[in-house]
Amino acid sequence: MANEKILVVDDDTNICELLRLYLTKEGYQVTTANDGEEGLDKFNQVKPDMVLLDVMMPKMDGLEVCRRIRKLGNTPVMMLTAKGETFDKVLGLELGADDYMVKPFDTKEVVARIKAVLRRCTTTTAQTESTEGVIEFDNLRLDMNSYELRVKGKVVEAPPKELELLNCLASHPNRVYTRDQLLDEVWGFE
Repeated sequence: MANEKILVVDDDTNICELLRLYLTKEGYQVTTANDGEEGLDKFNQVKPDMVLLDVMMPKMDGLEVCRRIRKLGNTPVMMLTAKGETFDKVLGLELGADDYMVKPFDTKEVVARIKAVLRRCTTTTAQTESTEGVIEFDNLRLDMNSYELRVKGKVVEAPPKELELLNCLASHPNRVYTRDQLLDEVWGFE
């Protein structure tokens, strides 16, 4: 049985309750929110293992919520929305969503996708051992405390910005970044 925490953010209370019912039956701990601002507040309180987000919501849309969640870490996000055009899907995925489903949806498929995303994220976490400021993977060790990169135990010289870029990418191995996102994350451009 699963014991992961899932946050469902949707302004449609019926969808929130339907998902709560199905996900609770699967063993998940479910928290719901009905607008973007409440969703971010609950995200910070609950520290969920995964977030399901609608796009069109009052106060703050789901795309902005997704963008802000991505700035805070690597929590998996699935967009669950009526916006089904290719442009909308691509935008959601580029802003950091791990999956995108269009309403109306089949609850069994939602549950299967949640399990797949969580399984993939758990595997990645196990493969990438990370301590405060240090990332190790296979024969690579990046220590951002001393700005030192080692490959097979040997120090590799690299400029600080390249190390920061590597740290950004290695800290979120399943995340796809746009050029603008990398500029913002590493160089601080907006």
